[in-house]
Amino acid sequence: MKEIMAIVRMNRTGATKKALVEAGVAGFTAVKVHGRGKLVKDPEVIAKRKSQLMSMNFDDVTESGATEKLVTDFLDGTRMFPRRLFTILAHDEDVPRIVEAIMQANRTDCKVGDGKIFIMPVIDAVRVRTGESGEAAIW
Repeated sequence: MKEIMAIVRMNRTGATKKALVEAGVAGFTAVKVHGRGKLVKDPEVIAKRKSQLMSMNFDDVTESGATEKLVTDFLDGTRMFPRRLFTILAHDEDVPRIVEAIMQANRTDCKVGDGKIFIMPVIDAVRVRTGESGEAAIW
């Protein structure tokens, strides 16, 4: 048994849920998280992403200087990124299929911030209601 933890963009939550269901995942948990990954050093990538973010429609309440600060802080690592953390338990043989489904649902053209997937062994699980343990507690 393995635990798959996938950290994905917030706007890819729906696509990830759909991909997991289509991959035959029995169940999963998703929570909102904040974090920051490796900073991008390529000035071209940063400039392109900043231009994209600045061109988005912001409401009339946000001042232009405040918007630029938010975008800059977002890109230079000062701010943490809102993300979604999915936790999935899977049979060992199902892991490659599930990981591939998550990757397909979350790969973008942004060249940064598409997420991370961690795979860990699960020693045991216990169903609280019945006391079943091992795979019987999960499936």
